[in-house]
Amino acid sequence: MLIINTATEFRVSISEQFLPGTTAAGLAGQLSEAVILALHTKGFILFSFLFGVGLAIQFERLAGDNSRFALMVRRLAILLAIGVVHLFLIWNGDILTEYAIVGFAALPFLYGPRWLLTAASVMSLGLFIASPLLPPTVAFPDGTWIARHVEEARQSYGAGSFMAILAFRIDEVRYIAPLHVYALPRTFGLFLLGALAWRTAFFRPARSRRLLLVTTCFMLAIGASMTIAAARGEAFGWQLNWQGRGICQSLAQLILAAGYGAAIVVLADHARWRKLVGWAGPLGRMAFTNYIAQSVILSLIFYGFGFALFGRLSIAESLAVAVLIYAAQATFSAWWLRGFRFGPIEWLWRSLMYGELQRVPATADGARHPV
Repeated sequence: MLIINTATEFRVSISEQFLPGTTAAGLAGQLSEAVILALHTKGFILFSFLFGVGLAIQFERLAGDNSRFALMVRRLAILLAIGVVHLFLIWNGDILTEYAIVGFAALPFLYGPRWLLTAASVMSLGLFIASPLLPPTVAFPDGTWIARHVEEARQSYGAGSFMAILAFRIDEVRYIAPLHVYALPRTFGLFLLGALAWRTAFFRPARSRRLLLVTTCFMLAIGASMTIAAARGEAFGWQLNWQGRGICQSLAQLILAAGYGAAIVVLADHARWRKLVGWAGPLGRMAFTNYIAQSVILSLIFYGFGFALFGRLSIAESLAVAVLIYAAQATFSAWWLRGFRFGPIEWLWRSLMYGELQRVPATADGARHPV
């Protein structure tokens, strides 16, 4: 997510990806296409799935609490409030607002049996995949408007003051909203799929490692093949129309993201390979804090009130920025969690949810950090 957000939503206008002929020539263009094909939306899909897992874990842990429903609603309401602040004051590419809204819709299903989660998830994801065949739920701007808006964004974000950028960002929200509306069935389906995965003990070690490895390789191969087919508009010698390409692309995104996620589980499951992914564990435990921090850091790097690099960096340069930020956050997260149980924003979220300050555990030397 950090790489895609840096390359396509902070480096340039989020609308630029919808303009034809904007890919650079030569090696830079090939790198840009590779990044988009391999990573675009995959992080969002995995993040949505894991949010559903987290929702199910929290729901399960509160099973003996008579105020479980009220606590879950409060938890989502606080997420919504933080998301709205993030959306308007920091970055309008915010995903938290969408997650809170979908979380409210998914919450009643957590009380249902597995078959209900399965049926609702399949129907919702099926609706998303079939969306190219259905009448559009929202209207997207035409190419002329997008080209004009991209130029306005370059001027505003690249050279504007904080207040000028704030005004432009708030106005831009109404044009970004259709992208979230389009993705709602996918997000809802993935939430329920994540909850189902937790209930069916997918993340517990009883599964067959060999079967998981074979399934992972299969999903990566199929997902990559379908991604390339959708990009080329051709599959098995057949030319795909725009509807066929849309369906193929949606399926490819889901399958390839599942392959990525399964690959991480395979690595984490094996003692010899665990170190390859284990170092990123603290980042995941502080995902909320790191997500907000990334928006603040990238705003200072790209926007006019900071280093004003909006529209000036290549894809390769933006990748370097993302890697540096990721490395810094990995180091900071590991350091922070040596003395604290939660990240700062995770601690705030839990404290507001339960209506009391969460206790901070002692560090290894017996000292206690104030929060």
